[in-house]
Amino acid sequence: LQVEESAVSLWNWAVTKHTGAVISAEQRAKLRFVACRLICLCEGSDPPEGTIRRQILMCMKTGKGWIDIGKAGLADDFLENAVNSIEKLYAKLRKGSEDEADIQVHRADVEKSLFKVLSYQAESGVAQGDFQKAMMCMQRCKDMLMKLPKETCYLSILCYNFGVETYERKRYEQSSFWLSQSYDIGKMDMKYSVGKEMQAKVLRLLATTYFEWDCSQYLDKALKAINLANQENLHPAGFFLKVKILLKSGASDEDINSALAEFTRLEMSLDFCLNTAKLLLEHGRESVGFDFLKSVPERFESSLDLGKITLLHIEFLLQNKRELLAKQKIEEVIIGHYTGKQLLPEALNQLHIILWDRAAKHYEEKNYSEALHWYNYSASFYTPGQIDQNLAKLQRNMASCYLHLKQLDKAKEAVKQAERCDPNSIFTKFSVYKIAVLENDTDKAMEAVIEIGKLAEKPSEPEDKLRVDKNTGSNLLSLAAQIALENDQQIVAIKALEYLSEHLQDCQQLFAALKCLVRLMLSKVMAENAETRNEDINSILSYLNLVHKKLAESFTEEKFTGDMRILEAQWFRKVAWNLAVQFKDSPEKMKDFFVLSFKLSQFCPSDKAVLVAQKTCLLMAAAVNLEMGRQQVTPSEQTELFSEALQHLQTCKEVWKVLKLTGDFAKDPTDTLLLLYEFEARSKLNDPALHNLMESVWEQPQIEIKTLEIIASLAMEPPARYPALCKKALKSALNLHRKQAVIDAVKFSKCLHSLINISLPTGLTDLDTCVLQEVWDYFEDALSVVSSTDAYPEMEILWLMTRSWNTGIFLYTAAKYKEAEQWCGLGMRFLSHLGSLKKSYE
Repeated sequence: LQVEESAVSLWNWAVTKHTGAVISAEQRAKLRFVACRLICLCEGSDPPEGTIRRQILMCMKTGKGWIDIGKAGLADDFLENAVNSIEKLYAKLRKGSEDEADIQVHRADVEKSLFKVLSYQAESGVAQGDFQKAMMCMQRCKDMLMKLPKETCYLSILCYNFGVETYERKRYEQSSFWLSQSYDIGKMDMKYSVGKEMQAKVLRLLATTYFEWDCSQYLDKALKAINLANQENLHPAGFFLKVKILLKSGASDEDINSALAEFTRLEMSLDFCLNTAKLLLEHGRESVGFDFLKSVPERFESSLDLGKITLLHIEFLLQNKRELLAKQKIEEVIIGHYTGKQLLPEALNQLHIILWDRAAKHYEEKNYSEALHWYNYSASFYTPGQIDQNLAKLQRNMASCYLHLKQLDKAKEAVKQAERCDPNSIFTKFSVYKIAVLENDTDKAMEAVIEIGKLAEKPSEPEDKLRVDKNTGSNLLSLAAQIALENDQQIVAIKALEYLSEHLQDCQQLFAALKCLVRLMLSKVMAENAETRNEDINSILSYLNLVHKKLAESFTEEKFTGDMRILEAQWFRKVAWNLAVQFKDSPEKMKDFFVLSFKLSQFCPSDKAVLVAQKTCLLMAAAVNLEMGRQQVTPSEQTELFSEALQHLQTCKEVWKVLKLTGDFAKDPTDTLLLLYEFEARSKLNDPALHNLMESVWEQPQIEIKTLEIIASLAMEPPARYPALCKKALKSALNLHRKQAVIDAVKFSKCLHSLINISLPTGLTDLDTCVLQEVWDYFEDALSVVSSTDAYPEMEILWLMTRSWNTGIFLYTAAKYKEAEQWCGLGMRFLSHLGSLKKSYE
């Protein structure tokens, strides 16, 4: 009992909350479901009448609730339970009644409930696509109408709704069944009928169903249905549908005229009449269509919108290639416009559209004179001095026609009028530009293209109806560049392409524009002298930098594939490489192009050719940095240049490491160059890491003499000053010279000369004994080589003699007579090896 009370309370709560819009229809259905289930669980073996009636009501409403929210499958059990409960109720009522009259009353009561449940089951069947179940339930309902005549209207409308639902699902056979049932049920009891208007509506949909199902097979049925509909209730929709069916059936003009005559007394709107005329004309019934169209003005004499009839007439004359007749009609409209018979604004706008479409058609066919004729018709409706965006567009279109006809003066005048009407339009600026290019007015063309570029960057204003889409600016700039190139105006084309490259979003179009820009600017640079081309070289650099930026961004663009990216990167990196080589007389530019070539190559596959190119670019960039650092620049500039060189060298080392894995590079000088460049950069930056670098150098077993000599030289090249490093390098080089199978006396002499110079600087006031001994050994080395070969340069022997003699003199003045004698004696030993100079110094 407590469960039953709770279920009833839940049911009532759901009803009140739904009425107050607190819960949704689906939530109410779920609450009813729970409450109904609980009531069913509480059912005893012999429930009282009130309990059964309540159960019937709850099962019916729960089932209907599921149907209403589109979950008809959940409704079936509840509706079946309702039928079972109805049978129980009827049995119980008969059992308690012996009088036949009471039994009839109970039967009528039960049948009302059963009728509702059966209609819900039919509704569920249609929703689930179970046509047979729905049809059986509906037939039972139809059989019960004799006893329940008041339900006639309800059942007729329900069948109509089924017809609509199945029609929308394109189940025409089922739809025709339900609509026929609706019509038949509607006729069963005129007292409770749905009315003639509804019956006509049902029949019109039935005719439409037959028409769309298979017009050739069901044409007679469609005609019969629409004729019945029109007999029930004359309606414009019925008239229109009948004409449509007759046209589809291929009826004669006479039959169609008869159908049109039937509706002469019917009240129809002007638009409806025009649609009928349009239908006739579209089906090729010109005679009937134009006759009907001519009769329309008589019916709407007081209407202000008669211009629509004229427009339709003009449209179909043009469609049927009766251009001359159409022109006559248009000229009549123009005369009427200036004699008090103006078209309404909407009709006039429509006429302008027709005229422009016809003009555009002739323009596309390159019949520019005829296009102008139609544009002039449109211009006839504008008053002198009128300001209008559409008029500006019209004048621009006319200007284009004049240009094609080589009538430049007329084109200029038309553009002037466009400027008056819409001076800030990008399209107007483009028209000005075209005229300027054709007149070879470079300054004006440049000014116009700059204006186009600026306008292309601005978002379109909401009221600007002539902005076609976001690509308008790009398209116009692209066209501007093309026009300039066709007219040999390279500078103007470059400016247009520059704006275009800033504005384009499509990667393929952008790179195509940048390629064109690079080619154009290169040809311009080649024609200039070295003094004036610097700015243009900077422009090329900016283009290539933009390429690098866009290639990096292109990974997010789906249409721009990886293969496309590689192709573009290859093209531009090679261009940058060639430019670097070409501008070798300008170190800074050469470096910038090499760096750009490297950056662009990073978008290419790392094959051997690309790696070699990357390595070379970085080495060249570092070399240029070092060379620029050697020039007369400020300390801060030097620091920046040498630091940048180190960055390039570090990256180059990484590339070189990968490249060495691809083959044999035993004879490649890259390792040596990397070492020398890094040594120079670090030494001139006074970098503490220099000593670690040199430790690795001293450990190298295969280091070349030349490399050591260069290190020695760089160690003392300002701002670097590392005498100890210099000395160590020269010693190592000298040792390697000694180890040669045949000593190269010339190279040996130069190395020894440098070592003596660094070890025994001129101008010293005090000489350490250890230093003197070390230097004495170098002189002895020299003497031994001089004694063993005639190839030792005589000037070097003279220098050694002079240097040892002067050292002896210096020691003599310092009162070191013994040492002085030794050094002077050493000098005399070198004297004996002099050749032609010997007599001069003896």
